[in-house]
Amino acid sequence: MKVSRGSLIPNPKSLIPVFIAMEIWVYNHLSDERKVVKVEGDDVSVGRDAGNTIVLNSPFVSREHTRLFKEDGTYFVESLGLNETTVANKQVPFKGRVKVDYGDEIRLGEFSLFMMAPSVRRGRRGGEGATPRRRLVELEQKIHGELLTRLNLRVAAQVAKADAEHVGLIKRHLSEIIAGQLDEVDEEMTDSLTRDFLWRSVLAELNVRSAGKMSYSYGFEESDILQSEHEKTISQIVGDIISDFPLRLQPQFIKEDAATIEADFDNQIQRISGRLTSELKRYVAIRMLSKEIEDVVFGYGPLQDLLEMPHVNEIMVVGKDHIYIEKDGDVLATGRSFFSEEIINSIIERIITPVGRRIDRSTPLVDARLPDGSRVNAIINPLSLSGPVLTIRKFARIPFTIDDLIERGTLTESTANFLKACVRGRKNMLISGGTGSGKTTTLNVMGSFIDPIERIVTIEESAELQLPQEHVVRLETRPPNIEGKGAYTIHDLVRNALRMRPDRIIVGEVRGPEALDMLQAMNTGHDGSMTTIHANNPSDTMLRMETMVLTAVEMPVRAIREQIVAAINLVVQIARLPDGSRRVTHISEIVGIDLDTNQIITEDIFILRPVKSGDIDGEKVLQHTGYVPEFAEELIGKGFLDLEVFR
Repeated sequence: MKVSRGSLIPNPKSLIPVFIAMEIWVYNHLSDERKVVKVEGDDVSVGRDAGNTIVLNSPFVSREHTRLFKEDGTYFVESLGLNETTVANKQVPFKGRVKVDYGDEIRLGEFSLFMMAPSVRRGRRGGEGATPRRRLVELEQKIHGELLTRLNLRVAAQVAKADAEHVGLIKRHLSEIIAGQLDEVDEEMTDSLTRDFLWRSVLAELNVRSAGKMSYSYGFEESDILQSEHEKTISQIVGDIISDFPLRLQPQFIKEDAATIEADFDNQIQRISGRLTSELKRYVAIRMLSKEIEDVVFGYGPLQDLLEMPHVNEIMVVGKDHIYIEKDGDVLATGRSFFSEEIINSIIERIITPVGRRIDRSTPLVDARLPDGSRVNAIINPLSLSGPVLTIRKFARIPFTIDDLIERGTLTESTANFLKACVRGRKNMLISGGTGSGKTTTLNVMGSFIDPIERIVTIEESAELQLPQEHVVRLETRPPNIEGKGAYTIHDLVRNALRMRPDRIIVGEVRGPEALDMLQAMNTGHDGSMTTIHANNPSDTMLRMETMVLTAVEMPVRAIREQIVAAINLVVQIARLPDGSRRVTHISEIVGIDLDTNQIITEDIFILRPVKSGDIDGEKVLQHTGYVPEFAEELIGKGFLDLEVFR
């Protein structure tokens, strides 16, 4: 019999009706096929060869890929093949082993495996392979559907448009439906809801203590006296968890504080488990179910609390079943999902409609922003074959400062002082880098050095810059209306900005013909202007600028290069390194055109390279190359620069 690529074949030996130690739930992400393999012992082999306990027929699975076994009462996963194995989103090194608990995701190629006790599945909703989180999603979907039926509505967006008069009615219906469905919430589901609730409550309290504001509302009024004892207990538990850590509790350190607590949160849950009575868990389950359904009805669904988590930098949705986040450079699966693609489309509409954007089959791609400034990109069918895709880059509510960049290793103190002198000395600057490298953050920090008496005009597709100066004019592009008219591009706004008597122009990013307008602005009295550009190194930056100018006007390449050399003084190259850190890799001066090659000459002033200790290369640090820029004497003469920065 021919086996199709990626198919799952249970080994018949694993189905013999003898003592069953556990069940392995197997899910194929490509085919959406689910299987449950009953295992008769405590040693399970997984791989492509027929001799394994569980056979996964896929080219992404090694012949002997993984071994799952029990030792001294603890289960472990051992990686046997060169193809990657991950447990709970963490890679298992080749020939290495990691501890695994019931319910942890074991990922092999396109397969997810879950080790479960055989009693877990009996009498449960969701069929074979349904984890507690999956069963909760199915229950919430059922509650949501009943709510829509009661309200005689079928589209979630219609509920979201309910005015204040109907909000109370919706909440009362929701409360009644949840009360009728509580019997379907088993112990594992309750534990999952309780853990999520406590984690969100800890983050909410962390926000209050650090920034003086509350992030979450969980569906019960503060005046509900009947719940006061539960609330008091929850407050004490949350306070005890937070007080167990050496936190700084300041707005600029909230990300680090959240990460510190999260790293040990499972141990904290174990420590306070005796205080979580069945009555308290029931109360929490009701609150969480109310909150999660209300998020779908009135907010951004399963993305709502992710948007409030301070240490989550980016949220990525791929279809209804996959929601990922980026934290500290790592992309992690959240295990969350939407009820349907219709819900995702509804939430996309909630995001883009207030800022005058639209999305449909004729306009299937859109850029927008949330009210807090977070950048949003959405793409739907027919351009996306994976269902609706939504990417949210969260807005830094507390802007980074130069001290933050130094502390995180993005810059050194000497290079920070050099860049500050260049801004104050009105040198035109390009900040170059790849997607997510930190260009906008660096631009925002550089912009903060501008003298407050100057008139600054900022131009962006989605307004993100947070400059501290008072005299700032913020302009944002506008897409065409449904008739294809009324669009205002960065090109239009840069040209208009020249009529607004700016001292400096800051463009969030140049991508096309506006590059020519930017160069002309820099060459006609708007010194000290800045922008960002997508490029991998200073030389590529020059080629990108040439290409973009050519999209605006046909002119000799030599003339374009002369414009670039006359306009731009400095290129700051920033990159996102494999460890997730954002580092400035080059600070380079544009010095002229090579007479032999006609190429633009860039000279590196600072470059990221390893610090040498004897014959051994150590950590990479921004170091002075020995080259002193031509404008250094001017900056020193004005008192902006000290030669010490080059030592």
